[in-house]
Amino acid sequence: MKYIIITFLFTWSLIVNAQQAVNFQTELRRLSDISLLPRYMEGTEVRQISSYDRTGGNDDGFSGKYSFIRKEKDGLVIFDAKGSGVIERIWTPTPTNDTLDFYFDGSSKPGLSIRFNDLFSGKVAPFLKPLVDAYMVGGYYSYVPIPYAKGCKIVFRGEKIMFLQVQYREYDQSYKIETFNLAKAVAQKNSLRKVTTLWANENRTIDNFKYAGLKMIESNIELQPGESATIAHISSGGRITGIELDPPAIFNGLYKQADIKITWDDEAVPAVHIPVADFFGYAFGEQAMESLIVGATRGKLYCYIPMPFERSATIALNYRKSDEMEQEPLRLRTLVHYTAQKKTANEGRFYAKWTHDEPANGLSYVFLEGKGKGHYIGTLLQAQGRDYNNFTEFFEGDDQTYIDGELRLHGTGSEDYFNGGWYAQPGGWTARAGAALSGCTDYSIPLSRTGGYRFFLSDKMPFSSGIKHTIEHGPVNNRPVTYSSVAMYYANKAIAVGDAPSNTFTKVEVPDTV
Repeated sequence: MKYIIITFLFTWSLIVNAQQAVNFQTELRRLSDISLLPRYMEGTEVRQISSYDRTGGNDDGFSGKYSFIRKEKDGLVIFDAKGSGVIERIWTPTPTNDTLDFYFDGSSKPGLSIRFNDLFSGKVAPFLKPLVDAYMVGGYYSYVPIPYAKGCKIVFRGEKIMFLQVQYREYDQSYKIETFNLAKAVAQKNSLRKVTTLWANENRTIDNFKYAGLKMIESNIELQPGESATIAHISSGGRITGIELDPPAIFNGLYKQADIKITWDDEAVPAVHIPVADFFGYAFGEQAMESLIVGATRGKLYCYIPMPFERSATIALNYRKSDEMEQEPLRLRTLVHYTAQKKTANEGRFYAKWTHDEPANGLSYVFLEGKGKGHYIGTLLQAQGRDYNNFTEFFEGDDQTYIDGELRLHGTGSEDYFNGGWYAQPGGWTARAGAALSGCTDYSIPLSRTGGYRFFLSDKMPFSSGIKHTIEHGPVNNRPVTYSSVAMYYANKAIAVGDAPSNTFTKVEVPDTV
């Protein structure tokens, strides 16, 4: 018995000493250090509590019926998680001046009390802009991390709370979590400044990310219709850190006819094979997105997503010939930034899936579906309604994310997924506008179309065996829509639609509120 106890204590000591530290500062780093983006997050699961209508209807917050878990004497419990984790994102289009109380680790006293509005106003540290934002295309969001070691309960001290999403990450015992402390968080001025400065900087350049040993391949190419050109071939392991195309000649339609093709380690199928315009966030043929890591300015198209590889990388451009339009030569200056740091065992390769589809009534639109291990990091979407009598009502649809066979995230509306809200309403989701990680790329009632983008940094969604990431068109998938999307992820191999049949994913019901 003595031997067993000693062995147990020794084993437990090894576990404790090997635990990876997670605290407010480490989570801030994940919001600024994009070199961490390819790294797998073993032992974690991303989940979301939201106000979606449990009946399948469209009451996703209007009545407030599904916006809380239960009533207590102090108010409405809107979040109650056991174990260790981090709240990574909070979103709503309907904040109030009522107070939110955060109870950590089973304490009877709140460790954080803050007005709901001030969670997004930028007036209360550490909830500072642009990590938080008030009414960006109709939505309010906070990416300020809130870690907890032994559970977290949030109580809303008010009569009614409406639309709500709280996205959080659960951690297993291989991590040691330090619970959020307001004074310590406010004291992290340098870490906060690093993130806020990066997100607020509108000068999109590779220099923002401070890579060591950076190298560059520069090319000047001229492509005739039907021709292709390799703009970079690296025959030893490393990682692509930036791709820039100059100038952005989208005005004459050239980039819609051009494809970017990226192949890793001599794989038979390219990891990326997407129209240039769609990959860099154009919407309906026009420059639209200037996110932190992908987009287009007046001077260039850019992608700063880190892309590690083991043996080789090839980046090529293909200029498709069209029988329906006259085409000028495609003249470009291209820059590819890279380092010699090879892909490690705990990193995935970068892949992007382009989809153009018209989902049938009753079926959701699928961003990405299949088997494999990896994590999801980005969505770009263009949505064109085919029934002009219904304006953009198709954007009432909820996103649903099945991970490893379980429904873990269920949203409250399409513009909500992109951190927006209130389409067709003044100040809401009505015009092209965006932030570092999310935004609206187009909105037109007469043309019945819209588009959006969202990137997942700290809140990237890991999957061990498979993923199915979808969005509805209309409240019950009943609006005729044409979609084009780019789904970005890291994985050990490409995720192919159809690898995981839909019936392998089961819906896990969330209990009704009390």
